[in-house]
Amino acid sequence: MSVLLPATTLSTISTPSNSTRILPPIPLNKKQPSSSTRHKLGLNSAVKTWTFTRPTHRCRCCLAMPVEPTTTTSSSQLQDGCLHSRAYWVSKSVIAWNVDMLDGLCYLYASKAAALSFSNSGIQGHDVEIKLDGDDNRLPVNVIDKFPHLQDYNTFKLPPALDAKSLLKCQLVIAVFSSDGKCINATGLQLPGVLDELFSYDGPLGAVFSNDAVSVHLWAPTAQDVQALIYSDPCGVEPIDIVKLEEANGVWTSIGPRSWEGCYYVYEVSVYHPSTLQIEKCIANDPYARGLSADGNRTLLVNLESDGLKPEGWDDLAVEKPDLLSFSEISIYELHVRDFSASDDTVHPDIRGRYLAFTSQDSAGILHLKRLSDAGLTHVHLLPTSQFAGVEDEKYKWKCVDTHVLESLPPDSAEQQAHITAIQNEDGYNWGYNPVLWGVPKGSYASNPIGPSRIVEFRKMVQALNRIGVRVVLDVVYNHVHGSGPFDENSVLDKIVPGYYLRRNTDGFIEHSTCVNNTASEHVMVERLILDDLLSWAVNYKVPFLWRSF
Repeated sequence: MSVLLPATTLSTISTPSNSTRILPPIPLNKKQPSSSTRHKLGLNSAVKTWTFTRPTHRCRCCLAMPVEPTTTTSSSQLQDGCLHSRAYWVSKSVIAWNVDMLDGLCYLYASKAAALSFSNSGIQGHDVEIKLDGDDNRLPVNVIDKFPHLQDYNTFKLPPALDAKSLLKCQLVIAVFSSDGKCINATGLQLPGVLDELFSYDGPLGAVFSNDAVSVHLWAPTAQDVQALIYSDPCGVEPIDIVKLEEANGVWTSIGPRSWEGCYYVYEVSVYHPSTLQIEKCIANDPYARGLSADGNRTLLVNLESDGLKPEGWDDLAVEKPDLLSFSEISIYELHVRDFSASDDTVHPDIRGRYLAFTSQDSAGILHLKRLSDAGLTHVHLLPTSQFAGVEDEKYKWKCVDTHVLESLPPDSAEQQAHITAIQNEDGYNWGYNPVLWGVPKGSYASNPIGPSRIVEFRKMVQALNRIGVRVVLDVVYNHVHGSGPFDENSVLDKIVPGYYLRRNTDGFIEHSTCVNNTASEHVMVERLILDDLLSWAVNYKVPFLWRSF
């Protein structure tokens, strides 16, 4: 049985006509939690019973509230289940959930306005209720191959005529009811399996430049609406244009004039976010950004093929690269872009710690690299140079320790360390293993983080190193990203398609085993983003291969 409640907000969702009936709205309970509690939990309707103890686990993306034991399943326990995502929508027709149904029934609920709530009388606020059929068979082989950890989960079948693509834009909850009609278990859903099946895509993404137009393409199949806010400069308050993107099979696109080149933009993505249980308007950069404003506040519309961004002789650099007869001859020297020249008095002060320091052919550092090259060094391995968090792009914002004060202290004093520790999160130093956007050079190493300078200067660095006899490889960090959630200024991927790009555990919380916010490279469009990024660095910056960071 599928039940469709009156709702104008879900006009695109359809269910099989022979299993749909209309019911009157269910009245809300009178007792409601306080507004502050409702805000923290993302609740949209009343919940009758509240027996929360003090929180014992706080995840970066979600708050799990343990419930005091009761003899029956309370509405607060059901709400706790909704804060988790323990079921998996693994293909268009199959949901996997490790739950004991006994003799009960299972239903899928959807709300386009994210209005689902719980009471003793059941689940309220839904636009669609769909009865799921249990299946005694194991999950399909192709599903087990993709999700081997789910092989023993129970299988639930969806109606064949279900409009799954529309449902995927909603808040979703799956619930089990006992034989006497009481809801005994409920949880949210993880969607990567069905998203990969229905929306895998190999067409253009990011900004595409033609002779007379600029088009932007964003993969965001769970979004309800996407707009591009176009700005003439990196700091302007008011956009010069607000463009509504049109969706086709999960990809949102708009075509603008060629005059957009050199402008900045961000996306405004309206999407259900499982960390807040709300429809959020997320402001995000383009995951396929190739240029940025300072500190990555906005994406720069930049054409990397433009002649104005190429150093003299750039197109011929491939033939100038040092010969490499065998991989067994590789000898690698690891360098940090800032450390290489930050304290080198033979480098002009204006370029110390920056990409252009590698073009200073008579500096102590470059002369040392030349000697190493003559002795057999083949490659310079640069620590992460893509846009990362932890260092302001604009140097005037850095805090520095007064070296004269440090020198005045006794050698065995603990005060030196205290001075350093006080500003360690606001200085210019960071290894760079907290990536924000993979496809753009870090702005703090450029002479001007605004505009295309970082692109030109990175290319000059590669060119200069090649010309002294060494190739360049990059330390890349594809296994995690620094930000997550709908509000973090360093979050990008988790704002565009929440719950897809970042790997989640069986409770639905983001995994942090690789440091923080594991990326889910087993998902089709995550793998594609990584491969596209590798290709961009190889083609646009002539870096022949990259060194994987773990």
